[in-house]
Amino acid sequence: MRFAALRARWYRGYLTGGTLTMAGDHAEHALTYWVMWQYFHSPLLAGFAVVSHWVPHLFFSIPFGALADRFDCRRIIQLSLGLFIVASLGWGILILSGTLQPWHCVVLLLVHGFASALWNPADGVLIYDIAGKDELPSAVRLMATGMSLGQLIGPGFGAVLLFTVGSGIGMFINVALYLPFVIYLFVMPLDGHHHRAEAPPRLKFRDVFSVLPQLPRYPAILAVMIMQAALGIFIGVALLPLLPEFGELLGLQDSGLGYGLLLIATSVGAVSGGLAMESIGRIRASAKLAILSTALFAVCTLVFALSRSFPLSIAALVVAGASTIVAASTSQTIVQLQSPSAERGRFMGAFSMTGMGSRAGSGILIGGLGLLVGVPSAVAIAAGALLASAAILMLIVAARGRDRAVTASLSEQS
Repeated sequence: MRFAALRARWYRGYLTGGTLTMAGDHAEHALTYWVMWQYFHSPLLAGFAVVSHWVPHLFFSIPFGALADRFDCRRIIQLSLGLFIVASLGWGILILSGTLQPWHCVVLLLVHGFASALWNPADGVLIYDIAGKDELPSAVRLMATGMSLGQLIGPGFGAVLLFTVGSGIGMFINVALYLPFVIYLFVMPLDGHHHRAEAPPRLKFRDVFSVLPQLPRYPAILAVMIMQAALGIFIGVALLPLLPEFGELLGLQDSGLGYGLLLIATSVGAVSGGLAMESIGRIRASAKLAILSTALFAVCTLVFALSRSFPLSIAALVVAGASTIVAASTSQTIVQLQSPSAERGRFMGAFSMTGMGSRAGSGILIGGLGLLVGVPSAVAIAAGALLASAAILMLIVAARGRDRAVTASLSEQS
């Protein structure tokens, strides 16, 4: 069934709210990064802005997932939205009053990062409750597409605010993108636990990280988590801040349009890929599909790193974006479908920790390699390492599949 999740009663509003929230998230990024550079011209602060967004995912995703297992996921998401709003209002007040200091930026960036980390596990649990098991793959793909759409329109909206009303007032206006989701979650009756088959255990601190030793019992979940971790460590989001240098290599110094196309190409590919998957209809979520699509992303990134042709570079980024949404949505679907219902939040937290938390290291890796061999070569080496990781993991998964098939055949013969 094409776009099957849209049949679920509460899904359309939830998808719209999530898309608007992601647009607000990225509009704030566009405004804050510009403000910090104009005020302080600090590369260190700019680097911290990236790290602060992902480090909370690394250290707190599993505890936040435990909260999602135990409490009303609507209220957890509303709390995260409240943190997004506090961050935007804080930026606006400090900018308009002329009192913004570097330590203010550090605090507000961390608030924003914690808001993102708090949202993700609860979001995964609640989507399962809204769509149910049968329509979950469609729901995850459409939400990933909505997130990509928010990433696409958010920076543009931030730029419009910046050059019309200014960064301070723009921050206050940006709050409006979060409010519809806050209100909708008061209306929606589902709390994330309607489809749960068993009650969660009492929340004890010593049990919060018990999900990690369980992962080998779920080979498909473990495989996609390892693949997402490799993607985060080797490439992550480090490519985006390096696009100006690639723009110079492609001769785009004087072309605002050309550089703009580089900026949006990946998001355009992700949105197009998500819509194409839904147009096809049901696609079986498997570890092999997640690994193959990650390998395709690595190939496209390698082509982009080596390319000196603008059309080829744009095409590589578009396909990379499409392959990313296939890998991410397939991996998340596997985690949500195969994790124990009472611990789905913690498994989603572990998935967020490996896939998003690992991104904090990609900038350090590529930045360090870039100092030694240059940025294009650094990206090419990282893409090659990701491709090798995908190939090794695919061989392991395929071997396990053959072993299971042989075991099943012997059992039938006996």
